Amino acid sequence: MISIKIVNSSNNKTPNLATNGAAGADIRAFIENKIILKPMERKLISTGLKMEIPFGYEVQIRPRSGLAFKNGITVINSPGTIDSDYRGEIGVLLVNLSNKKFEINNGDRIAQMVLSKYEIPNFIETSEISVSQRGEDGFGSTGKK
Repeated sequence: MISIKIVNSSNNKTPNLATNGAAGADIRAFIENKIILKPMERKLISTGLKMEIPFGYEVQIRPRSGLAFKNGITVINSPGTIDSDYRGEIGVLLVNLSNKKFEINNGDRIAQMVLSKYEIPNFIETSEISVSQRGEDGFGSTGKK
């Protein structure tokens, strides 16, 4: 288990894993007044959270499946990345993909965050790369079935 320093300036619970097998921790809106998210509208929602993420890790901000399925609410830049050197407040970019208004109140669980380890790449400029069986085919080239 890895420890993450977190500053919670909100009046909401500090994120935690709900079960032993959970990968993501729910994060909550920290807002003074309710926000109405109109159909196809997007807004940056405050959380009141700041974190110190270890080098070689990122925190990914992801949609909550229940909000997405039941209400059409998702994270527009999913997954959003919080870099290890970022020290500002975490904001969540929500979008309403439904045809109904959606109300967000202080303390509502609006997204989840997942800690993810990554490799540091060494980009090497070259004039050619190796050939693969797939080649340059993309965007559905492998078929639907």
